[in-house]
Order: sequence, then C-alpha cells, then structure tokens
Amino acid sequence: MIPRYSRPEMTAIWEPATKFRIWYEIEAHACDAQAAIGVIPKENAEAVWKAKDVAFDVVRIDEIEAVTKHDVIAFLTHLAEHIGAEDARFVHQGMTSSDVLDTTLNVQLVRAVDILLADMDRVLAALKARAHEHKMDVRIGRSHGIHAEPTTMGLTFARFYAEMDRGRARLVAARAEIATGAISGAVGTFANIDPSVEEHVCAQMGLTPEPISTQVIPRDRHAMFFATLGVIASSIENIATEIRHMQRTEVLEAEEFFSKGQKGSSAMPHKRNPVLTENLTGLARLVRMSVVPAMENVTLWHERDISHSSVERAIGPDTTVTLDFALNRLAGVIEKLVIYPENMLANMNKFRGLVMSQRVLLALTQAGVSREDAYRLVQRNAMRVWEEGADFKTELLADDEVTKALSVAEIEEKFDLGYHTKHVDAIFARVFGTN
Repeated sequence: MIPRYSRPEMTAIWEPATKFRIWYEIEAHACDAQAAIGVIPKENAEAVWKAKDVAFDVVRIDEIEAVTKHDVIAFLTHLAEHIGAEDARFVHQGMTSSDVLDTTLNVQLVRAVDILLADMDRVLAALKARAHEHKMDVRIGRSHGIHAEPTTMGLTFARFYAEMDRGRARLVAARAEIATGAISGAVGTFANIDPSVEEHVCAQMGLTPEPISTQVIPRDRHAMFFATLGVIASSIENIATEIRHMQRTEVLEAEEFFSKGQKGSSAMPHKRNPVLTENLTGLARLVRMSVVPAMENVTLWHERDISHSSVERAIGPDTTVTLDFALNRLAGVIEKLVIYPENMLANMNKFRGLVMSQRVLLALTQAGVSREDAYRLVQRNAMRVWEEGADFKTELLADDEVTKALSVAEIEEKFDLGYHTKHVDAIFARVFGTN
C-alpha cells in the first residue's frame, strides 16, 4: 500500500527484513527440535543461533535469488554465509519451502490481527463515548432517505457500536482460524520430518499445528480471514456513509472536524467537505477487493501449486495495512465529529409533526376505527402537509372524522417526543450492558 494510507507499525510486519527474521526463527527452532530427537547434532542446532543478532542483508538475498530463482534457497544460502557451511549443513532438514512460507505468512497475519484488534477497540471506545454523550438527543430516523419516526443520535452511535463489536468478535475468530503452522515436509506426510518438530516450532511461534496440511496450509482459512476483513471494511463504509449524509448542507446534523488552516476546495473557499469519510468509503473498496481472490485461492492443484502465492504477496500487506489505516481514521472522525442537536430538532420539525402519523393511526384503531379507515384519515391529512405545507396537528384537529374518535387531549398527546425515547435505556442496556 502507498505510504499515504499506511501506518508504520503495520507496515513493519510486512517489511522484507521482518519476513527474513521470521524465516530464520522458524529454521532455528526446527533445528532445536531436530536435535532434541537426535536427528541432527546438538552443536549444529546451537550454531544456527549464532545469527540471532544478525541483520539479514535484503539486497544480498535478492542478489542470490537473481541467480537461484528461489527465494527460500537464497535466504538459506545467505544464512550459511553467516554461520558457516558446515554448521548450516542441517538447516532446513526434512522441510519444504512452504513449511517456511506458509507458517511465516500466518505469523504475519496473526501479528496484523493483534494491531487491528487494538484499532477496533479505539473505534468502539469512540462510538460508546459519543453514544452516551448524545443518548437522548432526538433526531429524525429515515427510511429510503425519507423522514420516518424519531430516534436519537445516541441510538445511531449505539447501533454502529454493536455492528463493530460483532466485527471484533469475527476478527477474534479469524485470528484463531489463521493461527496455524505447518512443518510437515513435502506433500505434508511428515515422511522426512517428525511431527514433534512442527509442534515445537508452532509453540515457539505462537501458533497451533495444522491438523492436516498437504504441502501447504489449507487456503479456506485465509479465505475466511480476508472475508472477515471485508465485512469490517463494509461496516466502516456503513458508518462513513451515514456521516456523509449528516454533513450534507440540507441536513447538517453533524460534520467532520474542520481544522484551523484546512481548505475545502481549490475553487470555492466556503467549502467544508466530508473528505475523510469519502476516503473511508474508497478504502473499504480496496479492502473488499481482496476477498474474491482469497476465496479463489482455496482451489489448488493436488497437494500444492503456487497460484495463490502472487495473490497473497499483494493482499496480505495491502489489505491489513489499508484496514489498519481506515480504522484509525474512522476512530479520529468519530472522536472529533461535530454534532448539531439544534439542527436535528429543526429537521425533525421540518414537516410540522408529520412524523407522528403512526401514533395517530394506532390511536384511531384502538378507538374502534377500522385500520383501513384509520389509514385513510391519517393519510389525507398527511398529504396536505406534503403538498400544501400545512401543520399536521392542526389538520387533524380540524378533521371531524378524526375528532369524532379522538379527543383534543388525545391528539395533543400523540405529538410528545418523549414517547419515542422511553426505551432508549433498555436498548443501551442490551448494547453496552449498562444504562
């Protein structure tokens, strides 16, 4: 991913130097396990650790690979240059390249998830804080983009919190799904390496042994992993889209923080655009872009082919780096989001009580009017509000058929906003576990 959308902690996971360090650790731990069961001399295993403080030369490894056309062999050759050919004789004993490559990829993905989980915790904390801050600030709910019934800004943040909390739970499951390693040798039969070596390496690298691998770790695990990242990205876009709507000039119930010295347009000095949430919408597309290729990687020929390899070299870093950046940008937007309760009330009242139509409908049916007639009575008064700019309550009070069923006090009561917030505490208790 380009530096513009990258954060150092996540990009460091995918640096070549980090990858080679993980390769080295896998090989060294494997040598320890081989020595423990008497397959290789203990002194040779110990000698491999002479390189534990070595900064592997990425340029040198690339030079060797230019000749060998094989990245793992190039690394092993470079390792031998540090510890000596004799001591390196038993390195990679009984192993195949995928043992190193697949186990390393999963180590990197696990480390990436741990950062993403921390990112999501920041987003969740921001959503929870804003939900409680605006718990009872009434705003109009919308369906199909049209005024529906009152809700609160707090409930808007609470539902996004619940969605992101589900995303976090999925990410925890994805971490478990991807946290496997394989040191099973060619075609995964352990013919040339004892299963105890795999168990030792996985324990040292924070993984569990893959129950059954071929020459690769099954790619359905990776498909589930990237699909989870795609769902989280969609949740980011869901929140971003709501904020973009709220910032529209005609709505202006909230807007992104506009910092001192910030410019909104090169042509129109008055502009304050929702650039961060628009950016998040685009970044979500980039994250989801990895989902289909990851699923297509599940199908491999027989015990192994490398059709998945080029895909994963791109989507591994690009997707995790992009989602890391997007989650942190989203958290910042929520933390600094400017809310306008007065505008929310103004929008609520734009159609002069029209949003209380369902309460009147229900009251009429409870007063003995058939549902069909009740709907007809309410709708004809509602249409005067839409078409003539009338006041809904005034129209109802002037309608003899309505007042025949409902008293003035009963009609007046149907316009109490508190009716729509009476269960907010109960919803908050469900979402946050506390009022």
